[in-house]
Amino acid sequence: MAIIRIEAVKDEHSDLFFIEIYRPAEAEQPYVTTEPRYKSAAAAENDIVAILAAVASSPDRGSLG
Repeated sequence: MAIIRIEAVKDEHSDLFFIEIYRPAEAEQPYVTTEPRYKSAAAAENDIVAILAAVASSPDRGSLG
């Protein structure tokens, strides 16, 4: 069971990608949307994975809940 869904979306105006995070995964509207700043979907996905990994490995575990 997925708790969140992450999608990389291309912004047609800037030609850059941004991230949408859906919580719960089945939600129709994003819970969080970043600014378009990534040159590719892969770069956006790699960055969000790195951010989540850093938060998950921090001593206080951040505030993902």
